Amino acid sequence: MARKAFYSFHYISDNWRASQVRNMGLIEGNKPASDNEWETIVEGGDDEIQEWIDDQLYGRSVAIILIGAGTAGRKWINYEISKAWSDRKGVFGINIHNLKDRHGYQSTKGINPFNSFTIDGVNMGNIVKTYDPPFSTSTYVYNHIKENMCDWIETAIELRSEYD
Repeated sequence: MARKAFYSFHYISDNWRASQVRNMGLIEGNKPASDNEWETIVEGGDDEIQEWIDDQLYGRSVAIILIGAGTAGRKWINYEISKAWSDRKGVFGINIHNLKDRHGYQSTKGINPFNSFTIDGVNMGNIVKTYDPPFSTSTYVYNHIKENMCDWIETAIELRSEYD
């Protein structure tokens, strides 16, 4: 079965890192909003943002949370995690802090965004998998993600099916 992914990330600090993952070409990903399109969506307020997210999640197999230094606790990332889980999509996270940004800088490791949620009384951070590539060199981190992404997706989908 062809898998389709929704990518969730903190745009301002991690869009360059996220584009590296999205452009690996391993699975079909959601189309990012252009800056102009996003400005229009944001001007429409919370209802417009929520509708855009819901539309982007529709028909996706999995939500991949790309975890950077400022990902955890963000309102819309929390919404995307909650919505993806309630829609019975596979959900998992990848720490992307060691991928370089457009200026060639790496970041600090972010907090696990799943720790803010519970599933059947259990901390979601203890259920949903997060992957932290075991390298500090950006190229090696990129290769590790590329080599393992498809397996991580299948694991997330299988894990989610255990909670239906």
